[in-house]
Amino acid sequence: MHELAVTEDMLNLVLAEAGKHGAQTVNCVKLVIGEMTGIVSDCVRFYFEQISKDTIAEGATLSFDFVPAAGRCRDCRERFQIADFVWACPNCHSLNIDIVAGRELYLESLEVT
Repeated sequence: MHELAVTEDMLNLVLAEAGKHGAQTVNCVKLVIGEMTGIVSDCVRFYFEQISKDTIAEGATLSFDFVPAAGRCRDCRERFQIADFVWACPNCHSLNIDIVAGRELYLESLEVT
């Protein structure tokens, strides 16, 4: 259900940015979503369609770039994708890792007229 709050915040940002540029219509919204956020794009799309009614963003297309989870080993410096929530470095098997990707959640771009 946190997708509703995220979508509301995103719509507010979209409308504010479009307003700054004197836009009449928001045509496309591009979002970047990290795998570890737990955000479900279909839910965002559904909520956006509902809450954007009667705004300049009504009917806008949403597109998503998904960022897979990745880690970097603190011991051997190997960067790797985290698959199936296996947190061990595939190179040296250390559990001493930093998460370096997969937590992203931001508005990348807008197409407006």
